[in-house]
Amino acid sequence: MSTTTATIQTRPALPLAEQACCTTLLREPITAGQAADLAHKLKALADPTRLRLVSMVAAHDGGEACVCDLTEPLGLTQPTISHHLKILVEAGIFTRDKRGVWAYYALVPSALDALSAVLSTAR
Repeated sequence: MSTTTATIQTRPALPLAEQACCTTLLREPITAGQAADLAHKLKALADPTRLRLVSMVAAHDGGEACVCDLTEPLGLTQPTISHHLKILVEAGIFTRDKRGVWAYYALVPSALDALSAVLSTAR
């Protein structure tokens, strides 16, 4: 018996950061792909722990932090924090840099700017 795996692409051709310069929710209707991408990013941020992680990592020395830097301030276990960080990386909000046994996370500079531009009321 053989197994077939299908890959479904749910992201638009252009990343949200490249679309943000031209499209806001109020200027013109966004496409289904843009809506899916935006919803993915907003869903990643729509969690109190993940919002705190964004703030903590961005404010950390050098703008990056290791899971080991985040467990005590959040009062959560390493696997729980790693799960939240993975979601933020998959949404394009953080980057992950593996160094030895530790992974360091940093905010993608344009990620929040792109979300802000799409949600802006400025025309």
